[in-house]
Amino acid sequence: GAFQKSGHSARILSPEEAEKLAKDRVLVSEFKQLKLEKEAQKNWDLFYKRNSTNFFKDRHWTTREFEELKGCREFADQKLIILEAGCGVGNCLFPLLEEDPNIFAYACDFSPRAVEFVKKNTLYSTERCKVFQCDLTKDDLLKNIPADSVDVVTLIFVLSAIHPDKMHLVLKNIYKVLKPGKCVLFRDYGLYDHAMLRFKSGSKLGENFYVRQDGTRSYFFTEEFLSQLFKAEGYEQVVNEYVQRETVNRKEDLRVPRVFLQSKFQKP
Repeated sequence: GAFQKSGHSARILSPEEAEKLAKDRVLVSEFKQLKLEKEAQKNWDLFYKRNSTNFFKDRHWTTREFEELKGCREFADQKLIILEAGCGVGNCLFPLLEEDPNIFAYACDFSPRAVEFVKKNTLYSTERCKVFQCDLTKDDLLKNIPADSVDVVTLIFVLSAIHPDKMHLVLKNIYKVLKPGKCVLFRDYGLYDHAMLRFKSGSKLGENFYVRQDGTRSYFFTEEFLSQLFKAEGYEQVVNEYVQRETVNRKEDLRVPRVFLQSKFQKP
């Protein structure tokens, strides 16, 4: 069994959870933090080497949860130009292309290995998509995508992997290729998600920011932080709310609280 609710209130911690987080004050050393930043691409490349295309399931929920992808159209067969910023190995990209013949997709990822996996996929076609390697914090998207040409940008479980000080650079970069009046569809980890509470002591990089054992990093968003981040780069907020799910494993009597932030921001 499971339940899901969405809204503007953050998840309330149990006393045990609150105590665990309050005790976890020791931050990873500055030396190690700089090393993680420098080796971020290498760590994601190794992640894809270990997991190849098996780690993530194909995300057929994307169109179901983001009806906006269909709502972006002014008429039924309108060709949509989308950008999937941080495409991984294509688990979101290929179901979308299969489901909707009137989409042309730009897709990019930080990891060269992930980009190679996308290009080797049997569904990959240069007529339907253009995939390229890109560090969204510093590689100008205009080298691969014309200015003001994209109908919708998906930013799904991507921003959380980037250092909070550099997140605004990603939004600035995306802004240049998005058409006026069009949107960024965002989904990522929310504050007090189960994954955040599972980090052991010694994993903390900063407020709501942690490092996994494999060196990849994860930030957990509050609604306020995300809102300020987008608005500072000129976007207007359309929707921004927590999605809370509790998955119940009856056999083991385990309740797993999942918290995501699902949002939509528009370029005026």
